[in-house]
Amino acid sequence: MRKEIMIGIGRHIESIEPYKPGKPLEELERELGIKNAIKLASNENPLGPSKKALAALKKGLTGLHRYPEGSGRRLREAIAQKHKLKPEQVILGNGSDEIMDLAAKTFLSPGDEAIMGDLTFAIYPISVTAHHGVSVRVPLRDGRHDPEAMAARFTPKTRLVFICNPNNPTGTMITRRELDRLLSRLPQNVLVIMDEAYAEYADDPEFPNTIENLKRGAPVLVLRTFSKMYGLAGLRIGYGLSTPEVVEAMNRVRLPFNTNSPAQAAALAALSDEKHVAQSLRINREGRRYLSESFAGLGMKFLPSQANFIYVDIGRDGGAVYKQLLRKGVIVRHIEGTWLRVSIGRPAENRRFVKALGEVLKIK
Repeated sequence: MRKEIMIGIGRHIESIEPYKPGKPLEELERELGIKNAIKLASNENPLGPSKKALAALKKGLTGLHRYPEGSGRRLREAIAQKHKLKPEQVILGNGSDEIMDLAAKTFLSPGDEAIMGDLTFAIYPISVTAHHGVSVRVPLRDGRHDPEAMAARFTPKTRLVFICNPNNPTGTMITRRELDRLLSRLPQNVLVIMDEAYAEYADDPEFPNTIENLKRGAPVLVLRTFSKMYGLAGLRIGYGLSTPEVVEAMNRVRLPFNTNSPAQAAALAALSDEKHVAQSLRINREGRRYLSESFAGLGMKFLPSQANFIYVDIGRDGGAVYKQLLRKGVIVRHIEGTWLRVSIGRPAENRRFVKALGEVLKIK
């Protein structure tokens, strides 16, 4: 009789709650036997990728028998040129969340601390805990990061500060002045990770230009992604910008060939498609305005968003409403309590969601 072997799991890993992604469309339709469901749950670009990116992707498929160019040289050079930086200041990742994990792996030793908001992107504490660090959660204030409160939590053990700007799931932002003040109070040997997955959507004039902070010597790692504005979420590719020294250190632990050839090719093409970006921005701004006005008309509290989603308080059990919306073929995201996060879709999708929400809540 074969004896089962039990593999011990590190205690720090046992404490991690796995990340739960948004429900897939196909899964919902299969479970409920419905068709034409819509997904407003994962902050994806409803327009999809640009035609240029799709053409580059198709062309890139012919070389799948070859390993990708390990460092993504051509894409890194194009990103560096776009931001007026050096290629050695750019690191590519399998999505920007891989770069968050690389930063935790590179800069945390056991017991080191990483400061973050208490309601922000779930991957931060997962990466910190996985690499034997300690997550220091700082409450948001009015749905926004509180840089003053974060600075008050600095200790000799602090090594990283995570700021999602605009923040996921609240859609709010910190200002240029708030970031500058936080950086001025930063102890030595602390790196600020500015996760700007939604930065392209921000139109507030006070939104920080963190790349300029980097150019002035600030100890920041700026994260961007091709998953949101550029519509390449399924290809998993993002990038980080920092000093050559920070990038070189992370490259020591970056696995070889971490970004694939088709993804690099599609991202390179997407980067230059300004027409697609402009169209994506337009549909997002119009949808953000429509949903904001609709929530206000329904008497619901919502947070002012600088992203491609809105965080709304529906005033009752959000989990129950989420499930009722599923039965109407509408997928949103329930984060906590009475709040839902709703991604901005195409106009018809936005209208369908508002109609379904009104029916579920019995609001005419």
